[in-house]
Amino acid sequence: MVAAVILLPAGFAMAAPHDDVLLSQGKPVVTSTVESATYAGSRAVDGNGSTRWASVEGADPQWLRIDLGQEATFHRVVLTWEAAYAKKYRIEASDDGVNFTTVTSVDDGDGKTDDLTGLSGHGRYVRFVGLTRGTSYGYSFYEMQVYGLNDSAGDTTPPTTPTGLAAGDTSATSITLTWNAASDNVAVAGYDILRNGTVVGSSASPTYTDMGLAANTSYSYTVRTRDTAGNLSPASAPITVQTKTGGSGAFILAAAGDIAEQCTASDSNCVHPKTAKLVQQMNPAAVITMGDNQYDDAHLSDYTKYYAKTWGQFKSITHPAPGNHDTYDSPKYNGYDTYFGSVAAPNGKRYYSWDMGNWHFIALNSDDYMTHDDFAPDDSGADQLAWLKQDLQNNTKGCVAAYYHHPRWSSGDHGDNKDSIELWNLMVSNKVDLVLNGHDHDYERFNPQDANGKADANGPVEIVGGSGGADLYPLHSKHATTAKLLSTYGVLKLSMTDTTFQTQLIGVDGKTLDSSPTYTCHK
Repeated sequence: MVAAVILLPAGFAMAAPHDDVLLSQGKPVVTSTVESATYAGSRAVDGNGSTRWASVEGADPQWLRIDLGQEATFHRVVLTWEAAYAKKYRIEASDDGVNFTTVTSVDDGDGKTDDLTGLSGHGRYVRFVGLTRGTSYGYSFYEMQVYGLNDSAGDTTPPTTPTGLAAGDTSATSITLTWNAASDNVAVAGYDILRNGTVVGSSASPTYTDMGLAANTSYSYTVRTRDTAGNLSPASAPITVQTKTGGSGAFILAAAGDIAEQCTASDSNCVHPKTAKLVQQMNPAAVITMGDNQYDDAHLSDYTKYYAKTWGQFKSITHPAPGNHDTYDSPKYNGYDTYFGSVAAPNGKRYYSWDMGNWHFIALNSDDYMTHDDFAPDDSGADQLAWLKQDLQNNTKGCVAAYYHHPRWSSGDHGDNKDSIELWNLMVSNKVDLVLNGHDHDYERFNPQDANGKADANGPVEIVGGSGGADLYPLHSKHATTAKLLSTYGVLKLSMTDTTFQTQLIGVDGKTLDSSPTYTCHK
């Protein structure tokens, strides 16, 4: 096998090969497709020679992208193939995960282990792109190993101290902070936010919203910078900010969908133990799940072996909804029904409602309306729709949130879902404030929309939060109403009061990846 090495522009620096270290093991992975969750992309960087990534069968091209976590120079890539190998493929590099440059190409692959050396790649992201399959199957390898040096190797210079710390939007329960971006000799990794001298959060950008605060209370804030080598700047000059009056009945919720893969904390690539720790840190009043709580076929044995050992610690305060994977057990829903018991069906149905403060929450079973999956719904869902209409009519609370698995609108791999149109239209016509979904393994927050997906301040805020731990899906073009779209893992932190709500996505590293405005309930 001969690898054709492409000469790259200046900036693709070369380093001494004997200094190289393994950069890719345990790092986040995104793939174009997977044959099944058993062959997820994370299996290609887990250091286990018996697990593997496999793309769908019979399709070209396919790709696997590794996020090294910071920019690096890499000189060697090793691909340990399974039987489904590539005849032709490329190795690419990118600084932003979007724009890629070819580092090397292989035109005569034979399925043996490919050890590509003498490379001059540079970037945060490394991508394998399969162009021509060597078999009728897809592409599959046990490991993809990237060797090189992080740009921050040996860096001991701290970044600059943030300046211009100021308070922006302030409500009774939240304070938004902004500051000037700091600089570093290599790269800024993010910022730590300190409230009254204690770190309360991190942010990748120079803004942060502190949520769940007490009304009419003063807080002192400082910010410090962290670089990619872990160096810290001194704290910024402090500011004191006071929350507004009002906002009674405040509480915090945690929410996610698509949670537990068949893995445990002993596997560094296993995500649901990490998202469970986020929930624990939030100390929520209740936990919401938006379906597909356990993969792959959601057997009771899988629930007890995986989900129960992480998110199961919150079972007593969890209000779940089912997803399509919960129907793959035999009989359908057996694992889901048996594990959650009456928590998931307080009225003997897999749809129900519950109240907290001045909020009315509605958990729905959107499986009843899906016609595009590998099974036919058990019924038309007419009984659930009739119940939902009556439940909304009987509601006396001032704020309403609904959650179910299949989103009406999505820029993820599944895309918009017409099967859930009746549910969405009922949310719009009844002035529901917040709708939470899963199904697409990503994060997407929409601005308020009407029944046709057009911007409308009177419509619900929809959030797709299928980022609880299942392998991530690729993203597609954003909707015009998309406020934030991310291919990442994390948990939604929901800050509710009697009249308002605000949301944040907290990443597995504890950083705040997105913050919404403070919305006032419609009623």
